[in-house]
Amino acid sequence: QVQLVESGGGLVQPGGSLRLSCAASGSIASINVMGWYRRAPGKQRELVAHIETGGRTYYADSVKGRFTISRDNANTVHLQMNSLKPEDTAVYYCHVQRQYIYNDWGQGTQVTVSS
Repeated sequence: QVQLVESGGGLVQPGGSLRLSCAASGSIASINVMGWYRRAPGKQRELVAHIETGGRTYYADSVKGRFTISRDNANTVHLQMNSLKPEDTAVYYCHVQRQYIYNDWGQGTQVTVSS
């Protein structure tokens, strides 16, 4: 019921920065959490960061101090990624939780950190 369109992925050198964006459309009023997951080859999917309707945020220990999640309106969430490391290389997926039980996913955007 919620469509998610991601943008901002790409190739960056170690120490560089990228900003991911996710635009949501559909049943926006039912969203209680928006966030980002990632999956690297050979690894399990992991939660990177999320932001709740009330503004409370969560970050994985591996990205604390480097990544910042924000929501600039009801429809868009961003992930500012600084001081990128090769281990950040993954497909990043926008995620939305609706009514505390339903989940919607974006198509994924590739982030590659390499020299």
